[in-house]
Amino acid sequence: MDIRDFTADDEDTVAAVVELRNAADKVDAPFSHPSTVHSYTAMMLHGWDGETPETYAMWSGNTLVGVLTLSVSEWDNTHVAWAGLTVHPDARRRGHGTSLFEFAVDRTRQLGRRSIGCDAWDGSAGVHFAARRGLPRKSSAINRRQTLSAIDRQMLDGLYDEAAAAASSYDLLHLKGRTPEDMLDAVAEMSAAINDAPTDDLDIEDEVFPKERIVDYENAQLASGNRFYRVIARHRETGELAGHSVVLVESERPTIGDQHDTSVLRSHRGHRLGLLLKADMLRWLADEEPQLETIDTWNAESNDHMIDVNEKLGYEVLGRELQFQADI
Repeated sequence: MDIRDFTADDEDTVAAVVELRNAADKVDAPFSHPSTVHSYTAMMLHGWDGETPETYAMWSGNTLVGVLTLSVSEWDNTHVAWAGLTVHPDARRRGHGTSLFEFAVDRTRQLGRRSIGCDAWDGSAGVHFAARRGLPRKSSAINRRQTLSAIDRQMLDGLYDEAAAAASSYDLLHLKGRTPEDMLDAVAEMSAAINDAPTDDLDIEDEVFPKERIVDYENAQLASGNRFYRVIARHRETGELAGHSVVLVESERPTIGDQHDTSVLRSHRGHRLGLLLKADMLRWLADEEPQLETIDTWNAESNDHMIDVNEKLGYEVLGRELQFQADI
């Protein structure tokens, strides 16, 4: 076996990695949207917010059998590395996953991290793999999808009106693209409210969101070819930004959308703002992106409040992803 790093310039390797990942998803998560060379290259070049992962390919002769991404942050949680291990379905149960994981642990130590985390779809071979490696399960997240053609517009408008009545002290703002400079501090504060979402037994600390990180996040997403939509609730009396919801639409495949952050500042909760923000986003996208077909979202399985909002809006469960983490 040969494990080698690769870059976005290694076009043949990137193409082979995308083919491998899609073959694995057909077995482990057949509901997932396929990866593309563009989407994988964008992840390598830009990451989520400008912090890019290390990428390694495992070869058996000239055959790609596995791929590893290793992600760390310098903003927060500097004790942990997150490993994404994928072995081709035809090459499993031959020790390739073990070799990749051992490589990931060694590299995590070299990076000065004391903890390693990874995930696997519930019911997949990855769950048994984690158990054999002694990785305890720490959390679980649910992937849901909304099919926009199935939305009952009368139902949506009713939910919007219901939430708007409870949030009568708030106005809604629409931002498309980058956040204006004079709003960055307030948007960073709203983003930090996501730390109130449950993290179960994961060994992680709160994420930090200086305005520079918001800029890096927006730059990374826009450079990846995504169209950026943010709905903000602003308290009318004080002018304070109270909560927001963000959806990105792929330019390469504009039928696909992804729900990013939805959060409300603690001092403004209890006014149905989460539901109002997400309902308003759907109404806005119907005008701005009429070709949009689906929006995917992720929530910790224990996040009852946001799950209730998503189910009201018609999101349907696709699968459960389990998170594992261990001290090394």
